[in-house]
Amino acid sequence: MWPGVLPLLVVLTVLLHPSRCAQAKVNFREKEKQVLDSILGPGRYDARIRPSGENGTDGPAIVRVNLFVRSIATISDIKMEYSVQLTFREQWVDERLRFNDFGGRLKYLTLTEASRVWMPDLFFANEKEGHFHEIIMPNVYIRIFPHGSVLYSIRISLTLSCPMDLKLYPLDRQTCSLRMASYGWTTDDLVFLWKEGDPVQVVKNLHLPRFTLERFLTDYCNSKTNTGEYSCLKVDLLFKREFSYYLIQIYIPCCMLVIVSWVSFWLDQSAVPARVSLGVTTLLTMATQTSGINASLPPVSYTKAIDVWTGVCLTFVFGALLEFALVNYASRSDMHRENMKKKYREIEPSASVEPAAELIEPDGTTNFAMKPLVRHQEDAMSLDKMRQCEIHMQSPPKNCCRSWLSKFPTRSKRIDVISRITFPLVFALFNLAYWSTYLCRKEGEDE
Repeated sequence: MWPGVLPLLVVLTVLLHPSRCAQAKVNFREKEKQVLDSILGPGRYDARIRPSGENGTDGPAIVRVNLFVRSIATISDIKMEYSVQLTFREQWVDERLRFNDFGGRLKYLTLTEASRVWMPDLFFANEKEGHFHEIIMPNVYIRIFPHGSVLYSIRISLTLSCPMDLKLYPLDRQTCSLRMASYGWTTDDLVFLWKEGDPVQVVKNLHLPRFTLERFLTDYCNSKTNTGEYSCLKVDLLFKREFSYYLIQIYIPCCMLVIVSWVSFWLDQSAVPARVSLGVTTLLTMATQTSGINASLPPVSYTKAIDVWTGVCLTFVFGALLEFALVNYASRSDMHRENMKKKYREIEPSASVEPAAELIEPDGTTNFAMKPLVRHQEDAMSLDKMRQCEIHMQSPPKNCCRSWLSKFPTRSKRIDVISRITFPLVFALFNLAYWSTYLCRKEGEDE
């Protein structure tokens, strides 16, 4: 028994010895250095030369692009720009970078210096400002796979121009683009393509203060210039403006100001200071509101939907102030007519019976003569006019409207009463026309 067990123990001791395990274990991190030196060493790789085309041909190098939108910070109407932070990725094949993966042990090699390999000369065509992120380390890496595929990934923040059409503001939708193109290589040497599958991804919890990202579309935008045709990619981001903010901040306050201006129709005609101060205050407040709205928008040559709203509201407030001026004028005219009627009513009884005039003849005798019963022609015409006015005012009404207006004997009061009905009715009709017009136009844009 012992002679057979002893050789077995010797074999197990040799196999399990630490030095034996150390020899069996290979340090693949050291292998990475050897591979990098072999493919990127001096005289082995030239980063100035672009890779060959697909399948090693002399065709253009194919670069596939995909994006991950991390956040959208601001969308400025007055500057017509938006800020976005994204992870930008490019992938292409460079057969000069093939290496041995040691049976799948080396999945890829990682670099942090983009200058060591050939890089596509992509730039953002509508960029205003941009910067890389370097906290704590530069947010960039390059992965080289065994079959020569290269993946370049970097996190960047960009401020991009976004020309806007504000005709339907604030009931509008805006399309902001992100354009990427080659700066120096033409389509004969370099072609950008969107990665198959899902080329653009957006973070799920994306929240914007006054917009909602409805959808995004990927497309191509190749451009031809005097120096050749250049490959170009673009992403169209469709933003819908949140209307609830503008409803609370603009539309409801403007409606309230217009309704407050109608309070003067219910005040007494003699309350001149109250009605004037109310009209002037609402007019100045409405003008200030309009100025504040325009200050947050760029000066454009066309009329916006908000301009129509504020302009009509300002007209209604100004019309209420003019209505009081008309009422004040009509009130003074009514007072003048009342005074004239009183005057002629006092004269009319004395015109029917007048005392005889005592005349003294030249011989000293007294002669009583009656004054003529008929007055001068001017007095008769004035009396006739007054009688006609009284008859006209006392004549029975011909319809219900005139019957209702006859309850208010003065013209100034009638103007106030008519304004109480006319102003709200016209404003309601304007609202109906305004919302139906712009909401229908907004729906037509979606189609």
